[in-house]
Amino acid sequence: MNKYFCGVIAPCAIAFTQQALACTGITLQSQNGDRVTARSIEWGSSVLSTNLVVVPRGHATQTQTAQGPSLSYKNTWGYVGLSIEDKNFVVEGLNEKGLSAGLFFFPGYGLYPDYDKKQQDKTISDMEFVAWVLGNFDSVANARKGISDIRLSERYKGAGTVHYRIADKSGAQIVVEIVNGEMKIFDNPLGVLTNSPGFDWQMTNLNNYINLKAGTVAPVDWNGTALRSPGIGSGLLGLPGDITPPSRFVRAAFMVSTAPNLKSADETVLYSFKILNAFEIPIGLELENKVNPTGLLSATQWTSAIDMTNGVLYYKTMDNARIRSVDLKTINFGRVTYQSLPIDKDKSEPIEKIVIR
Repeated sequence: MNKYFCGVIAPCAIAFTQQALACTGITLQSQNGDRVTARSIEWGSSVLSTNLVVVPRGHATQTQTAQGPSLSYKNTWGYVGLSIEDKNFVVEGLNEKGLSAGLFFFPGYGLYPDYDKKQQDKTISDMEFVAWVLGNFDSVANARKGISDIRLSERYKGAGTVHYRIADKSGAQIVVEIVNGEMKIFDNPLGVLTNSPGFDWQMTNLNNYINLKAGTVAPVDWNGTALRSPGIGSGLLGLPGDITPPSRFVRAAFMVSTAPNLKSADETVLYSFKILNAFEIPIGLELENKVNPTGLLSATQWTSAIDMTNGVLYYKTMDNARIRSVDLKTINFGRVTYQSLPIDKDKSEPIEKIVIR
């Protein structure tokens, strides 16, 4: 897999609408115990400007909310992440200790507490939370303790709420949601996350699908009439196929629970991309009446996978299906400079022409 080298680019910032983003996250494990988190990100309204950021230890950050300033800090750990629209808005990443974190939109169900200037040092904006977690914690257990007193506040007024997945190479994983102004933390043994409704509802909803099974249902006899499956896969009848967050959650949970434990981390990473290929959203399913003002062919703008065990971040994009990787073990986070650049620095032709001579 090809390496991606780091440069510098100036950031930009926009406000987000809560209806526009959808995300699907999964977690897999190899036979060797390599743990991989993977996710897609969707945005059908325009090209979502995404940068690859490399953040060294000791990097100073002043965070900002829509209502006023929030906490300032210096990183304890270095990390590599994918940011959207602003270099500080890291939505997916991995730090040098094997901790991974990601942001997933959570419209209509989350509610942040009111901004309180007196608690500025305990407040951080929703779009800067992932960067803060990656820069300051080395495990899910320590993150769980460290975030308990934090107050989340919106970065852009009316942009909608988000929730988060935090995972580490031990297999621990949690989901963080802010509901009615209070932080709720859930263990996530399946390692699956989408959007709304809340995580506890999504897990309860899985009980409606306990009839699903991999493979084909055996023939049955109905009053002397033999009934047989017309083809493979009849055990999946009832698996939802639409793109709503609850349906994607069920589908992802089923695919993860039936996925084989492959031998190596590389095989597991490739398989995570294979699963998430099934969640790519063509723009025609996002927009009504075939109206496509954006010119995008897909609402799924990029897909990433993170090998927490071996410290590698992988990704592919809607413009370049080649999987690229950044190996954190090759980066000296004590000496590297802060860097940010577009993830599609070198765009390739979408179709390679093979000439037969």
